Amino acid sequence: MTFTTISWNIILASKSLRRQSLLKELGIDFEIITKEVEEVYPPELKREKVAVFLSELKAKAFNDELNDNDLVITSDTIVCLGNEIIGKPRGREDAIAMLGKLSGNKHEVITAVTLLSKQKQHTFYEVTEVYFKTLTNQEIEYYIDNYEPFDKAGSYGIQEWIGYIAIEKINGSYFNVMGLPVKKLYEELIKF
Repeated sequence: MTFTTISWNIILASKSLRRQSLLKELGIDFEIITKEVEEVYPPELKREKVAVFLSELKAKAFNDELNDNDLVITSDTIVCLGNEIIGKPRGREDAIAMLGKLSGNKHEVITAVTLLSKQKQHTFYEVTEVYFKTLTNQEIEYYIDNYEPFDKAGSYGIQEWIGYIAIEKINGSYFNVMGLPVKKLYEELIKF
């Protein structure tokens, strides 16, 4: 089923199955085209500016390849514990350490989204507070070993086992934590 008030040829520039599923659930037809982009940002950037920078960097890879009716959607999600930015883990031990830091603490998930056409570009972001219970080492290792969250900022997926047992509460968009603030995205697509 397609919701047809959006007349753009939508291109989702993401390999993330979660983002693909969320966009599909909005009832929007889209194609998936990805570009390899080195996700490096200036060290002086703080928190949400990092997510915005990386989302816009991904969009720039499409600058010279768009047709008049194309609209590219790029995004980037980061996890922040205080002022520390927690990215994707480099392996099992890194993932265990990340979840150990998040255990018993509040962190923020920031997802920036960039909409790019030949005519214009618009970037927005959303912040969600997530409160984790204190996790045991056994819980952390079980999750890492069974779900292998190595492609996820903060080493977890809210929609997976860890989300069921660890999250005490959230303030903000659940879907933002999954990697796409779908309500805000829908509103911005209608205006674009």
